[in-house]
Amino acid sequence: MASDSARFDHRTALVTGGGSGIGREAALLFAARGARVVIADIAAGGGESTAKAILEGGGEAVFVRTDVTRADEVAAMVDAAVASFGGLDCAVNSAGTATFVRTRTHEFTEEEWRRVIDVNLTGVWLCMKREIEPMLQGGGGAIVNLSSIYGLVAAAGTAAYTASKHAVAGLTKTAALDYAKRNIRVNALSPGYTRTAMVEGVVSSKPEIEDWMVGRTPLGRMGTPREIAEAAVWLCSDAAAFVSGVILPVDGGVVAQ
Repeated sequence: MASDSARFDHRTALVTGGGSGIGREAALLFAARGARVVIADIAAGGGESTAKAILEGGGEAVFVRTDVTRADEVAAMVDAAVASFGGLDCAVNSAGTATFVRTRTHEFTEEEWRRVIDVNLTGVWLCMKREIEPMLQGGGGAIVNLSSIYGLVAAAGTAAYTASKHAVAGLTKTAALDYAKRNIRVNALSPGYTRTAMVEGVVSSKPEIEDWMVGRTPLGRMGTPREIAEAAVWLCSDAAAFVSGVILPVDGGVVAQ
């Protein structure tokens, strides 16, 4: 049983990208610790599956199909949270995308640049824009954004992804200052190389990429979505009540090098 400071009884948590990977694990953890959970994802199958798992476990959950790059769908997502559960207390903005083909900065197409920035940066901002409103009305809340180790360092050939994740870190710090006096804490996670389904799809066809990731990680392995989700849920909990404006690496030691 989680300690009282790690519980979310009578609170509502929203998780974008909740149909798979880190987002799914965060949604399941919130539910296990007493939260009513709103799962948002562009992929209906995964999102519905997460909601079903929570409901079958005796929890409360709803799924809202959401494209985080569309302001109207993001607004509807937050409206659904308020309509279903009366407010919003926590949000984990984990919806994101990546490019696994290394492309030099001047060779990125405008289409690919805009796709990555729209999902990873503008999508996070649109979500925060709507999530903050009910938190202000409810007297406070906690938001966790998903950045990356590439929000703290860089790698050749990742201009769009690295730019988006550095920007999420800056956006997180700014929002933390904007709303500190209103009892809204805003933090970000910087996951390292994590064994999500998206990454698995790459390393299964190119084992040398996994060897490279593990070789760069001092702890000698890749992380799991559950390990990243544990940190996200902790940042939303009362156990982290004095933590705001932090960009927290959960990376097996990568950025310590």
